[in-house]
Amino acid sequence: MALRCTFQQSLIHLRNNKAQCIRSLATNTPQKQGTTGAQQQQQQQQQQQRTAPASSTTSSNKTKSIKGAGRDAVLIDGVRTPFLQSFTSYKDLMGYHLARHALLGLMKRTNVDKSVPEYCIMGTVIQELNTSNIAREALLSAGFPDNIPAHTVTMACISSNAAITSAVNNIANGINDVVIAGGVDFMSDVPIRYPRPMRKLMLSLNRAKSGPQRLGIITKMLSFKNFTPEPPSISEFSTGEVMGQSADRLAAAFNVSRRDQDEYAQRSHKLAHEATEKGYLDDVVPIHIPGAQDIVSRDNGVRVSTMEQLSKLKPAFIKPHGSVTAANSSYLTDGASASLITSVDKAKELGLKPKAYLRRYVFTSQDPKDQLLLGPTYATAKLLDQCGLTLNDIDVFEFHEAFAGQILANLNALNSDYFSKKYLNRSSKVGEIPLDKFNLWGGSLSIGHPFGATGVRLVTTAANRLIKENKRLALIAACAAGGQGHAMLVERYQ
Repeated sequence: MALRCTFQQSLIHLRNNKAQCIRSLATNTPQKQGTTGAQQQQQQQQQQQRTAPASSTTSSNKTKSIKGAGRDAVLIDGVRTPFLQSFTSYKDLMGYHLARHALLGLMKRTNVDKSVPEYCIMGTVIQELNTSNIAREALLSAGFPDNIPAHTVTMACISSNAAITSAVNNIANGINDVVIAGGVDFMSDVPIRYPRPMRKLMLSLNRAKSGPQRLGIITKMLSFKNFTPEPPSISEFSTGEVMGQSADRLAAAFNVSRRDQDEYAQRSHKLAHEATEKGYLDDVVPIHIPGAQDIVSRDNGVRVSTMEQLSKLKPAFIKPHGSVTAANSSYLTDGASASLITSVDKAKELGLKPKAYLRRYVFTSQDPKDQLLLGPTYATAKLLDQCGLTLNDIDVFEFHEAFAGQILANLNALNSDYFSKKYLNRSSKVGEIPLDKFNLWGGSLSIGHPFGATGVRLVTTAANRLIKENKRLALIAACAAGGQGHAMLVERYQ
């Protein structure tokens, strides 16, 4: 309770200062009091490290600081199915169909034989009970050898991020040389259960040994409430609050207006549309759906709307005064992704040209009530500090867009001296991320967000942008349910 009260006071402070990411915040240098000479010297050294200007050349110290422990892991390539709005063209398929297509597309794209991968890890959030280890089922259905182990991970919206980092760890520790990391989610068909009392009766009925016992249990079943369907909950288990409500409160706390959110959503869709038309989103592997005449080759949720159209939508979560709408939120999406991660030596042995090094990463967690969606802020700050880097050192930013308000609130938090000092244990703000480096090919608001698959899209897009823009370092970040976050440094392979 004390934490939440303190956090609310901080948000009030931020609101009073009218912090907004699109408008520059005034720079406030906090006064240090009650410190010794040694402490002041240490703080000055840390501050100089955090505010050091970007360099066009790579120093050996910086190269060393961003390298993780063990062997280097590299991204050969990543692919994905088109991300489609749920209940559209994929509605008659199953999740493992999409995952299988992504795996086959990856092998075709990289020209690697199916016998080469040594392990497969995939992320997913809403599990289909018949394919609970969907990584294994997709691998087998795609015709990979049955001696390749596979497991499935779940970490909400950063599930495939967890798959990637698990692959990196396997490579770094010498456990594997070639790993597939991917993810899938399929919201067009989710498991819907009977209420728990009914499930208990059904299980009891299965164990009943006599006719009278069965009749007694069946009699208890004959209640309307026992047949009320129970779909998967979209609310946070720990707080009972849906993510959209948290996004609404976060936007209000950081003084992000409805117009700011609509403008950002419009930007995301516009950039995604442009990237699609220019052929930049070449990680998409077209898919033919059985019974359909046309091949699905692009994401179907990209909609470039006018501000007038966006302004007409009503609040979706906190009614009638909220600012989060269907248009400035990510939408339910079906899709799958897959990436091939190897050691450097193995890539050379196979004649493969990697796209990027997968460097250091962090996972973070914080209060799931008031700071549910601030994972990118915590993870970005922690990762930069661990590597001795600043935002000026980063050329490409790819953040998961759960909500426009969530993105803008995180950008404001990173650019706030007060928030950084109070909650990030820093002497000053992390800084302002230039929007001309940020999500330039669209994001989850426009492209879509299959919960378990987005992490691979972020990493692949970051690597492709580094190559396209002839840059060196990218930073990806994402929030996730439970108040968790992830950030990773991606370095162009040269």
